[in-house]
Amino acid sequence: MDMMLSLPLLIGLIGVALLFDFLNGLHDAANSIATIVSTRVLRPQFAVLWAAFFNFIAFLFFGLHVAQTVGTGIIEAHVIDPQVIFGALTGAIVWNLVTWAIGIPSSSSHALIGGLLGAGTAKAGLSAIVWGGVLKTTAAIVLSPAFGLFLALMLVLVVSWACVRSTPIAADRRFRKLQLVSASLYSLGHGGNDAQKTMGIIAVLLYSQGMLGGAFHVPLWVVLSCQAAMGLGTLFGGWRIVHTMGSKITRLTPAQGFCAETGGAITLFGATWLGIPVSTTHTITGAIVGVGASRRLSAVRWNVAANIVVAWVVTLPAAAAIGALAYWVAGLF
Repeated sequence: MDMMLSLPLLIGLIGVALLFDFLNGLHDAANSIATIVSTRVLRPQFAVLWAAFFNFIAFLFFGLHVAQTVGTGIIEAHVIDPQVIFGALTGAIVWNLVTWAIGIPSSSSHALIGGLLGAGTAKAGLSAIVWGGVLKTTAAIVLSPAFGLFLALMLVLVVSWACVRSTPIAADRRFRKLQLVSASLYSLGHGGNDAQKTMGIIAVLLYSQGMLGGAFHVPLWVVLSCQAAMGLGTLFGGWRIVHTMGSKITRLTPAQGFCAETGGAITLFGATWLGIPVSTTHTITGAIVGVGASRRLSAVRWNVAANIVVAWVVTLPAAAAIGALAYWVAGLF
């Protein structure tokens, strides 16, 4: 709270946060639409419209527990100032652009949290870290894809049993319709969890400037602007990552796409209600691997999956390093 901003600079920093949210939607559009595009249930242009709509309305269905975690549960709130926020956002944006350019589905969420950790510790050292929130978030790096994989596998078993008397053509027709439902649920989960991370960043910035009038909370205009920025980013899609998620890991049928999206959506709904900022990228990748492995282990291109896991591991420290560097650079001006 030791650095007060003029109104134009405050508006500019909020604009940078919304830019990150837009890039988050752009980068993570693949998470919402890859399966529905790869199974040819919807054309890409209709799929992004479908996903963007459900991304935007997600705030109507979820509380703001994830925003609370990001705003006050990663770095101590009293450490946060505009320079820290700038470093965090820069770390996240730069890493997002690098991974988007080379088509790697890394986590925008963990890029933001990594940037926040890097900038916060650059200012105040390790004492700035809220270890409970960080441990909960890092545990989710392993648990969210594991839950997505497990649920998708279970759903494949249930679906296979339920369709044992159906012809392949009838089952395909039925699951093409059901995939519209599962894709909308996944997009709701994505908008509910991911947009809240930027809400938490903007809210803690306003709190650091004494503009929330007391206790930490997320104003409605922040909620609406973050959901709109993410929805707009989703409209622009992320086609390189769609290709990786939708076809490079494994080939999907409509029934398998339904199982992957539903397993991922259930995982995201649970995490959002618990206030855990998980990666939608990790979750859907785990679910896609699960449905691929349900056919046979060789159906999954494990070298592609391994490259994605490496990106997951590298994201937090890479974004933290960039965030710390951006914090120090900002201090020169």
